[in-house]
Amino acid sequence: MAAADAAKGAVLVLTAALLQVTVFASFALTAGTPNVLLLTVAALALLRGPIFGATAGFFGGLVADVATLETLGLTSLVLTVAGYWLGRYGETTGRDRAHAPVLAVFVATALYAVGTFSLLFVLGDVVSGRELVRALLPSLVLNTLAAVPVHALCRRLLAPAPPPERAREVTLLG
Repeated sequence: MAAADAAKGAVLVLTAALLQVTVFASFALTAGTPNVLLLTVAALALLRGPIFGATAGFFGGLVADVATLETLGLTSLVLTVAGYWLGRYGETTGRDRAHAPVLAVFVATALYAVGTFSLLFVLGDVVSGRELVRALLPSLVLNTLAAVPVHALCRRLLAPAPPPERAREVTLLG
């Protein structure tokens, strides 16, 4: 079961990364673009936990960085951290809540933009705070609208993880 989930997750992340760098990177409806890779990592992290989310984020970010020939590891680092913390959020709040994917994607989109901006600034690249602010609102709207369909697709392809077994009775020793 775990190997099948890992294979399905890898295919989902690879497909999302390739769609992100080919189709959605040139999406010119608004100033911002939907980040399907972030949405997929968020859905996988919420469904499978922090380790699965961090692994998916690293793999997807590495594919995106290699495909775009941008700073290698930048997207991987930001998506790895995002996948881990989104997985922790899914563990602590309950994966079955209807608002969890929308809220997680909304916050993750803002933190992804700020994290990428900060890392580019630290690396010495020329970055504009105005561009960040101008593109953030449309990206928030597009990602929030796409959160539910992407999460539903990932949930359909990966059956939800069974809840951990709880001890039914306590046995005292001694």
